This record gives sequence, C-alpha cells and structure tokens, in this order.
Amino acid sequence: MPQTLAPPAPAPAGAPASGTSPDPELSALAERHGLTVSGARPSLSEYVRQLWDRRHFISAFAGAKLTAQYSQAKLGQVWQVATPLLNAFVYYLIFGLLIGTRKGVPDFVPFLVTGVFIFTFTQSSVMAGTRSISGNLGLVRALHFPRACLPVSFCLMQLQQLLFSMGVLVVILLGYGQIPTWSWLLVIPALTLQFVFNTGLAMVMARLGSKTPDLAQLMPFIMRTWMYASGVMFSIDLILKGKHVPAFVEVLLNANPAAVYIDLMRFALIDSFTHDKLPPHVWAFAGGWALLMGVVGFVYFWKAEERYGRG
Repeated sequence: MPQTLAPPAPAPAGAPASGTSPDPELSALAERHGLTVSGARPSLSEYVRQLWDRRHFISAFAGAKLTAQYSQAKLGQVWQVATPLLNAFVYYLIFGLLIGTRKGVPDFVPFLVTGVFIFTFTQSSVMAGTRSISGNLGLVRALHFPRACLPVSFCLMQLQQLLFSMGVLVVILLGYGQIPTWSWLLVIPALTLQFVFNTGLAMVMARLGSKTPDLAQLMPFIMRTWMYASGVMFSIDLILKGKHVPAFVEVLLNANPAAVYIDLMRFALIDSFTHDKLPPHVWAFAGGWALLMGVVGFVYFWKAEERYGRG
C-alpha cells in the first residue's frame, strides 16, 4: 500500500523559497518507495470513487446537521416548515395584497407558496455551501476525506428540509382545491435536477467562500436580488405583458434557472398553471442547467482540493 510523505518542514532563513522544485534525488527516493505528498489532489475518477465511499458519512452528517439546526429552539423542527410559511405570508401581504401581483394569477396562494418553497431550497443550499468549508475548518484540518462531502452534505440537508415542507405544501394545495393527478409525479425529476444544480452551485460558492469568508455576508443581498428576478411573488409573463423590453431580457428571465425549476414545480402541482405558461423547451433548460452546473461546479471544487483548510 502506498505510504504518505508528510510535507517538508518550513525552510530556515536563507533557504530557497517554498514552491521551488523539489530535490530530484528526494523525489526519486519517494517514488521508489511508493511515497506520495500528503494531501495531494487525487485524480478526478479517484476523487469520485472516494466521495462515493463516503456516501454514508454524507448522509449521516446531513441528518445530524439538520437535527442540530433547531436544537436550541423551543419549537425545534417545527421551524423547518414555519420559516418558509412565514416568508410566504409576508410576501402575500406585501406583493399579493398591497402591490397587487395576485391579479391575473389563478390560484395565487398555491402559486406563491410553491415559488417560495422551491426558491428557498436553492437559496439555502447556496448559502450553506458558501460556509461549508470556511465554517468547518476544524473538521477539514483534523480529518482526511474528500472535501466535496461538505457542500454535498449541506445540499442534502436542504433537500431533506424541503421534503418536510412539501408535506405542508400538499395540504395547502388540497385546501385550495388542487386534485392530485399524474402530473404530480413530475415533482421527482424536477427536484432531482434542481438538487444537482444546487449542489454544483454550492461547490462553486464553497471554493470561493473558503478563500473569501466575507462572501457569506454578501450572499443574502445577491440571493434576494435573484429571488426578485425569478418570479417567486409574481408571474413573469404578466409583468412583461405590454412592456417593451429588449428581447434578450425576456430570454434571460425565462432561462433563469431558479425560475425554470419554480415553473416546473408549478406546472406539476397547480392545475391552472398550464403549458402556455412555461417557457419554450423548459425541460431542456432544467436538464442543461443541472448538467452544466453539476459538472462545472464539481470540477471547479476538485481543482482546489489540496488547498482547503490551509490558508
């Protein structure tokens, strides 16, 4: 079995600066005895294998974090559902009643609650991913494991939290006259694609956040702006109707990944949200965003594997 060669001790004053080429004789000796650099980045295929081997750790870590998240609150896990519901109520008062975005939108309450729950899934995944490395430096520095376990675990935690919320969403849908149909099964592929997209984006933010911790303070403003552009509290089609906006703006709004996944869930669950309210090729958009962000995010995160926790 290959052994691990610990990193060399800091060079004394006057020695060559770190980052210079290693001694060829030392390199040859290490190679002859099967030694490797401690913490060296594995190949991409080996990294995927290591991540799969830690799948039980990922699941257990996500479950433990979810349980501990509200352990200090008296209502405990109730806040998993109460938080997005309170957000939906506030948005209904401000946007639905005061601003009047409910006009022309059938089943506005299911429309709004679905949008809030689905966008919260992406928002929470990105926010948690941003802090996944910088907020767990003790774990990163103490144990050797694929660092991608952390952003994946936090995204899995947010998926579990969404599934709790979906139970309340179903009750709201039934209360507003929505009848379960075969289209409700589209929730499964839609959430799967969104989870892959969220995880890829969380990995990008995890790498950026590991070097720039202040990014976590900026993210709430970025996510709030993204929410307003995603049609959570209003119909994008109705807002654009009768307005002369550049064609590329309409394309960007309809291709916005958050809006795409929200539209898919509304189409699956709400009878009045029909095909004509979906942007063209919406499933292609959803699959394309998931594939693009999943692959790019994973590779981008893997490229810095050996640098996490060393800054």
